[in-house]
Amino acid sequence: MDRTAVQTGFARVAACSPRVRLAEPAANAAEISALARQAAIRGAALAVFPELSLTGYSLDDLLMQNALLDAAESELAKLAAATADLPTAIVLGAPLRSGHRIYNCAVVVAAGRIVGAVPKSYLPNYREFYERRQFASGVGLRAVVEIAGQRVPLSPRLLFDIHIPAPDAVPAPDAVPASHALPAPDALPSSDAVPATSVLPAPVRGCAASAGSFTLGVEVCEDLWVPLSPGADAALAGAEVVANISGSPITIGKSRERRALAAAQSARSICGYVYAASGLGESSTDLSWDGQTLVFERGDLLAEGPRFALEPVVTLTDVDLAVIRQDRLRQGTFDDNRRANQDRTDGFERVVVQLPAGSHAGGDGHAESGSDAGGDGRTESDGRAGNGGRLARVIRRFPFVPDEPEQLNHDCYEAYNIQVSALTQRLAAIGAPRIVIGVSGGLDSSHALIVAAKAMDGLGRPRSEILAFTLPGFGTTRGTKQNATRLAEALGVTFEEIDIRPAANRMLRDIAHPFSRGEPVYDITFENVQAGLRTDYLFRLANQRGGIVLGTGDLSELALGWCTYGVGDQMAHYNVNSGVPKTLVQYLIGWVAESGQFDAAVGGTLTSILDTEISPELIPPGADGAIQSTQSVIGPYPLHDFALFYTLRFGLSPKEVFFRLREAWEDPARGAWPAGVRPADRRGYSAAELLKWLGVFYRRFFWSQFKRSALPNGPKVAAGGALSPRGDWRQPSDAPPTVWLAELEELGRELT
Repeated sequence: MDRTAVQTGFARVAACSPRVRLAEPAANAAEISALARQAAIRGAALAVFPELSLTGYSLDDLLMQNALLDAAESELAKLAAATADLPTAIVLGAPLRSGHRIYNCAVVVAAGRIVGAVPKSYLPNYREFYERRQFASGVGLRAVVEIAGQRVPLSPRLLFDIHIPAPDAVPAPDAVPASHALPAPDALPSSDAVPATSVLPAPVRGCAASAGSFTLGVEVCEDLWVPLSPGADAALAGAEVVANISGSPITIGKSRERRALAAAQSARSICGYVYAASGLGESSTDLSWDGQTLVFERGDLLAEGPRFALEPVVTLTDVDLAVIRQDRLRQGTFDDNRRANQDRTDGFERVVVQLPAGSHAGGDGHAESGSDAGGDGRTESDGRAGNGGRLARVIRRFPFVPDEPEQLNHDCYEAYNIQVSALTQRLAAIGAPRIVIGVSGGLDSSHALIVAAKAMDGLGRPRSEILAFTLPGFGTTRGTKQNATRLAEALGVTFEEIDIRPAANRMLRDIAHPFSRGEPVYDITFENVQAGLRTDYLFRLANQRGGIVLGTGDLSELALGWCTYGVGDQMAHYNVNSGVPKTLVQYLIGWVAESGQFDAAVGGTLTSILDTEISPELIPPGADGAIQSTQSVIGPYPLHDFALFYTLRFGLSPKEVFFRLREAWEDPARGAWPAGVRPADRRGYSAAELLKWLGVFYRRFFWSQFKRSALPNGPKVAAGGALSPRGDWRQPSDAPPTVWLAELEELGRELT
């Protein structure tokens, strides 16, 4: 099966900080060519270099010398020819003349051509910057410059449609020229021998038609620092990836400022953002340089290269175009903002670039001279990308659970307090009733109970007004019952036990169920008699004792329909867990235990609960003592939560979800695991297993909508979405999963 990133919505990008030789365009062109080739061999469709990287940024008045300007233009043409075979668009910095002015430009080179140049719009002239001395602002400029016989559009209103060659058009690694040398001038191809590019008016665009292409916008350094940036205009006009070529000398705190601005730009513009700053070789007469390289996606840092490196840096990662496009599609305000600022988005021209079928294969995953990103754990490459191999980024196995301990701690704090705050408000608004809750000793009910306890503390009410009931049935085990009892006692809530088995036996007898005749028939009726009775008891107890029933079912169970409809665990007066996926519930309980929200007795019991098998405990244990396992029936919750995230949050297709599932779950040794995942649980899944459980997810998700259409109130917790029909998710209950399952069937045929 073809697993190439191009076909599943990713584009590989490289942020590069080369070794600059001041006022030596030929040497710099050779360096850029060599690093671009390294990036291309490793699958990059875009390589971004710093501001004025062809000449050096820190040249001051030398940038106005004809000898240097002539050499820069000549070397641009040679660089284009030298990289003509690369399936990679190169963005680099160079000074260009037009009319009677010089412009500080981001020049785009691809397919053997200089395809366009974007002049810097906003020239800094404060502190250490004196750019207005040499350069003119590009605001409003629309010109064509001739460079070595090539007519090059020069305007800040350019977008570049980069079309990536199909994977089957990519030659083997040994077809890549071994030499990085620039050709002699007489070896330059004629203009009609070079793949053509065209300049077209930019139409109104919602999203690109193909995952094999993306639209690039460009801005230069200071352009990012202004309130209304050219990069934001380009994004509104259709750019899905924005490149910033930067000089940016380093001072204390400057790196944080760059990161904050790039993060904000990529978040507001819903785009990928590639930032490359000057580093090695720039003049140290009055300044220093750190060569910072960054890649952001929708506000998230994907990759950052080493700073102050003594070798050139090539930082590669993959930008998720499918997610960017879907996010823009769903966030209607993005396009509303475009239309409201029509004057800022009109007039863009699109340069169409068809990259040649060069090499997106081979390599060993390491730059020939330089450093890879990956110090923060976000980027990883195994050298197989683009040839049926892996992405150059790690897809998180648990999209609802951060891998980084600090972020996980912060998310758990927020999630827990969202639940507590919501319940506090509900209780205060409806006359301060008691809370009636069923506790089994499992994950969900235990978490709902500690949320209720904290809410009562905040309201200044005694925890004894929480009426907790354990309702043992035919499958209840001693361990979970003990956990429920210990937790209730440690919290100081009112606790009672009601054995539902006599009532269940009576109902089974009344409906002539085989179990009532002594037959070991444990069907759905047998299970739901118990689930229904538990909820029935809780509602009647709430009537009797002036309380509301607090639901305990979580988001994952609602997605899969793993709940009993009506008079069952699907129903409550209020449900604090309905917005929390199962994979996050476990971490929330662990966070509550470890962060000292309650005393040591509560914390110890919660730790014991975390080690309990996830089970509805509706079927008696087997002869070997094995209890009913939820995940053996419906599949692993981590896989279902993964599919839920990309379906609910981004609406990705089954093929797109499956590709990401394989990236995340096929190899257990690849990428970080969140703290707390036991070694025994750090397992991988084959492609066949992933396809099977993804099919289970789609079937159950569609067939269970009727249960979600009648959900009780409850807070949204995770940014990945919720399933309330009053909030994030609206779906007809009788819509079939035909299209989704057909795509999975096609995937299955490809796998075989």
